[in-house]
Amino acid sequence: MQALVYTFIALAAFAVAATAYFGLAFTPVEAFMLALVAGGLAVIFVERTLRQRSEARLERAIEELSRLLATDAQAGQVLSQRINALADIDAGKRISGLEADISVLGTVVRQVAEAVADIEQEQDDIREAKRGPVVLSATAREVPEALPEPEIDLGAVEEALDQGRLIFHIEPIFTLPQRRVHGYDLTPRMRLDGGDIANAAEFMPVRGGETVRRRIEALAVEEAISLSLRARRNKVALTLYTPLSKAALGDTASVNQIATLLEANRGAVPVVNFAISEDDWRALSASERQAIGAMTRRGAAFSILNARSLRSDFAELAAEGVRSVRVDAARFIEQPEAFTDIHTSDIASFLERSGIDLMASSIRSEDQIITLLEDGFRFAQGHYMAAAGPIRPDLVGERLAPVA
Repeated sequence: MQALVYTFIALAAFAVAATAYFGLAFTPVEAFMLALVAGGLAVIFVERTLRQRSEARLERAIEELSRLLATDAQAGQVLSQRINALADIDAGKRISGLEADISVLGTVVRQVAEAVADIEQEQDDIREAKRGPVVLSATAREVPEALPEPEIDLGAVEEALDQGRLIFHIEPIFTLPQRRVHGYDLTPRMRLDGGDIANAAEFMPVRGGETVRRRIEALAVEEAISLSLRARRNKVALTLYTPLSKAALGDTASVNQIATLLEANRGAVPVVNFAISEDDWRALSASERQAIGAMTRRGAAFSILNARSLRSDFAELAAEGVRSVRVDAARFIEQPEAFTDIHTSDIASFLERSGIDLMASSIRSEDQIITLLEDGFRFAQGHYMAAAGPIRPDLVGERLAPVA
């Protein structure tokens, strides 16, 4: 701003010199001297004005600072008075009296709660006496349905294992709404003598047969790692879900075998997930949870199958390595209150905040898919979308050919 003022002063001095030279017949030297005098007087006047303004601002600042210091001094004095007043107070007696009052209040609240509980219990007893005995159904008690016994006995399954007639098919899991393949369930199948293929429900033992289950699950882990490595060499993205149960987790030799496979094939571990039923997951013992933790530290992930409720601590499940939870599509749509107390459209995003995907299984119709999309599901699986089938050669290379 000052530069602009000085520029105008210089222009004005030049104008005075030009006027004196051309209009008043001054010599060039006299015109130049007149310009210097006029410019000097103007500069002196401007500087004097600026200095007066600066002094005025400085005086106002000093006055403002003085007022602030006076205010601070008053505040300090008030604070000192309050501190002195607090120092004179005997807080111990007051706190003791307050503790006594709280203790009495707690006793009264406890007595009131006990009295209310007794009254409610008496009312319940009266209602039960009027209603008569009530027999709870299996649905009301959330008892899981008993699985049917397999048609093929354990001896035939062991013979098939010894003869190498156990094979694995893959059942795809799709993303919604694009319906692109997200991953594959590795499902065991058994070749029969006549050339037919038996599904897992026809030979997998339900009660007992832990040795057979361990052998099948060990083969599934080996197959999953082999397929993952082969797909990786072919530059194909392949995510597999391998069956796992308490039969394997409760056996030290099986756990060590799985741990050895995971340790030796760390490149394939990130795409291999272990699928375990909710019943087995909730019934895990301390040693079995240690085995789960050891597998998680080696990079393994877990998918909980057949979940009957979504009232769980999902942050804790995520810390234990769970990456997905599956629910039956029909039961979730027909009985959402059995799974969650929050709105069904929010439950999927609620799980995703913990890093867990919510998947729907056993899709039976297009209407179910539309309903699940409205509820925010991003993954689905079922025979309506695609049934389990042989492993395609384009996924894993030339070794595996389609099985008839």
